[in-house]
Amino acid sequence: MLAIHFAFLATDRLRRREIGTSWRSATRAENQDVAPLVLFERIGNADRVVALCEAALAAGLQPGLGLAEARARFPRFDFRQREEAPEQRLLEAVADWCDRYTPLVALDGAQGLVLDISGCAHLFGGEKGLVADLLSRLGRFGFQAEAAVAPFAGTATALAGRGTTRFVEPGEEVEAVAPLGVEALRLEPELCAKLRRLGLKRVADLLPLPREGLARRFGEDLLHRLDEAAGRRTRPISPRLPVPSLLAERRFAEPIALLEDVERVLLLLADRLSRDLERRGEGGRRFELTLFRVDGHVERLGVGASAPLREAGRVLSLFQERLSGMEKAPDAGFGYDLVRLSVPRTEAMTERQEDLTRERGEAREDLSTLLDRLSARLGEASVTASMLTESHWPERAEIRRPAAAGFLGAKNGAVLDLTASAPRPARLLDRPEPVETMQALPDGPPLNFRWRRALHVVRSYEGPERIGTEWWREAEGAMPRDYYSVEDDHGRRYWMFRQADPSALRPDWFMHGLFA
Repeated sequence: MLAIHFAFLATDRLRRREIGTSWRSATRAENQDVAPLVLFERIGNADRVVALCEAALAAGLQPGLGLAEARARFPRFDFRQREEAPEQRLLEAVADWCDRYTPLVALDGAQGLVLDISGCAHLFGGEKGLVADLLSRLGRFGFQAEAAVAPFAGTATALAGRGTTRFVEPGEEVEAVAPLGVEALRLEPELCAKLRRLGLKRVADLLPLPREGLARRFGEDLLHRLDEAAGRRTRPISPRLPVPSLLAERRFAEPIALLEDVERVLLLLADRLSRDLERRGEGGRRFELTLFRVDGHVERLGVGASAPLREAGRVLSLFQERLSGMEKAPDAGFGYDLVRLSVPRTEAMTERQEDLTRERGEAREDLSTLLDRLSARLGEASVTASMLTESHWPERAEIRRPAAAGFLGAKNGAVLDLTASAPRPARLLDRPEPVETMQALPDGPPLNFRWRRALHVVRSYEGPERIGTEWWREAEGAMPRDYYSVEDDHGRRYWMFRQADPSALRPDWFMHGLFA
């Protein structure tokens, strides 16, 4: 496990925005006139210092000091209100960039990350090579970061941010964390202060004490944190993004910037993944292209498929449609040094026996290809299909879902087929709207009706069609409906229903749809 701690994330964000991402690489002469930066926020009823840069820390200022006292002691410092939301977005962006080392990246509080680098370190020359590459790149991006590598996440997070990079071998966890202060266990500040008042200032002071007494006096959480740091208890991490089933990537010594080059690399990666999918007897239902820029920015593009596929050419065509439908093409900046294609979702893809003409198979593939291309260009939410549900009420009888969700492979008839029931209107209102009617008999069809302030004279009608209640929904107070297809004197056709309430003097009429 690799833990990264950003002690000056809040101030680094502002320096990057005002001076540039390479502000840490600038010469001292360029930055000597920059005032030390101090951030404060409202805590309780007072403004207190919560973050500061290295220069302010070296001058003797400490977090937690009141703002008035800090300004009186250091009048030349730059004091600003802290903004937590931009800091969180920046940390998430750094976590995205860390995907270049491993897909298992988790946030660790407001200033840290945890990476599971099992099986990945050898790609960068070992653990030390990976950490050296990561820290050097972060330094060029304007971040001051400290790292620690240990067999357990609790050990690594306890060691990260202690002034130096640490590498802990299996079995050395207790020896590594023993000299640390109790704050390294990530306990509540009140508990840390209480432990220090009792003379328990280091982790080594807690390790030999009876566990039952510690739990009884300070709570079980203290034991859990102590065991995690000492390697006696495993603390699982929660990756920000799901781990894809398959992925292939290509790194470049010299960045590429042309879209044509990206497409050629994408085709090579898709071909490599297609062979892996074929060996597994699967096809991809979703593909994701990740482009890592040399300046740390990460672009992610995803496409879905209505049926499992693994042909490299079709995967490339879907991403081409996706790029063509974007309002703004991805900005390559100074180029991409890493291109990755992953398959987050796969599905079994059985071989189908076609007839000699292949007409049925080609028609099915053509429909699937068309839906996939439309979804990629217009967005998956823009291409939908009607699916049957277990209800016979019109407003509940179907749901609309993205075509890329794979309705072609659904069971029990997939797409909604209206030929087996009475004619339904082309447009169904989201909610039935009340109308005022006049009829010759209380239970007869309407002679005329008023809907949305307009009067309509009925020329002809068909019905009634009785749609009863659903017994499992009777608690909702629903009543049977008698539907009529009504045509007015202008030739417009409507779908109305009558709902009789036994306690009412006359039935209520509602408009539910309009025929084409």
